[in-house]
Amino acid sequence: MKRLNYLLPVFIIAIVFCFSGCGYNKLQMLEEEVFKAYGDLESALQRRADLIPNLVATVKGYAAHEKQTLQAVIEARAKATSVQLSPKDLSNPEAIAKFQAAQGELSSALGRLMVVIERYPNLKADAHFTDLMHQLEGTENRINVARQRYNEAVKEFNYNIRKFPYNLTNMILLNLERKEYFKAEEGAKTAPEVSFE
Repeated sequence: MKRLNYLLPVFIIAIVFCFSGCGYNKLQMLEEEVFKAYGDLESALQRRADLIPNLVATVKGYAAHEKQTLQAVIEARAKATSVQLSPKDLSNPEAIAKFQAAQGELSSALGRLMVVIERYPNLKADAHFTDLMHQLEGTENRINVARQRYNEAVKEFNYNIRKFPYNLTNMILLNLERKEYFKAEEGAKTAPEVSFE
């Protein structure tokens, strides 16, 4: 009986020691980092969506006959803001692909709008337009940085749920699913053609 009284505290300390290194808290912290990085990305995308109506309104004044291009930007913005991802969807490749496709359509429409803008030198000289373009350019850079940070958080999370002994903790206690990366848009590997004709 004395031996049992002696072994019980040792057994409890051993269990506490094993669970302190099992990664239970770390895995949850890493998942929260993924959610935070995604929230930062969503914030940058929302900033772009908020700037687009101002850009379109500014261009409309100068390029009233370019309604088709402007309408395409407005529709792409509406579609991009209507496709929403929840933190649960970050493990769903189809949801991520749908979200990325909507954002890609918006980027494409903005690219066509930039071509229209090149045709109107007075527009490019307007101070309000120039300021708006700088904000939009800064937003696109923020989106790129946010995507990179999100993918880095996903990489760290996905690695840790597969790493021993964290994989056992995840399998037994948490059952967290791997998260999906943001990938390059279709056609991103093809360099754009530049023509000065």
